[in-house]
Amino acid sequence: MKVNPVALKEWDSTIKVLAEGRQVILLRKGGIKEETRRFELKSDSFYLYPTYEHQRPELVKEQDRHYVEQSLSGFEPNAPTVKLTAYAEVAADLEIRDLEQLEQLSPYHMWSEGLAAERLRWKAKEPLHVLLLRVYTLVEPLEIEVLPEYSGCRSWIELSPSPELREMKPVLEDGEFEALCNEIKHAI
Repeated sequence: MKVNPVALKEWDSTIKVLAEGRQVILLRKGGIKEETRRFELKSDSFYLYPTYEHQRPELVKEQDRHYVEQSLSGFEPNAPTVKLTAYAEVAADLEIRDLEQLEQLSPYHMWSEGLAAERLRWKAKEPLHVLLLRVYTLVEPLEIEVLPEYSGCRSWIELSPSPELREMKPVLEDGEFEALCNEIKHAI
């Protein structure tokens, strides 16, 4: 596997759910400071870079709130480094535009119905991207320096220097992952 020095910024709690294989999707519209003002898939594989700023327990389903609480309890606002624990490959980038399609995805993600619907409505002319991700955990986490250019409401960051290649293992077996992706595609 060729590893890219690119990272997608995502809630730390969501990364934990992805790394446990409880979820294989991300819902994206783009960060406020995106160059194009909309989400674009800049790479088909990337590290998952943990963020903490917008996580709140009430934004996720009740059964998943402990992930947010756990994440926030370990958050150090001015930490000089961050640990990367997961890497992902995009299996599909699906676009949805209506609430009915979004509601069909509810069993497959951790977010509250209100938050998911808010993401769909934000920038209403743009589709909501449903990324189906093949997630890998790093056998040994990668600790990197937090650089100023990593901050801000943007989706993508270029890691510098390029991280060294680490051993990774898939979160889900091939057959299980393929079956879940087919089920999600069929749902919408």
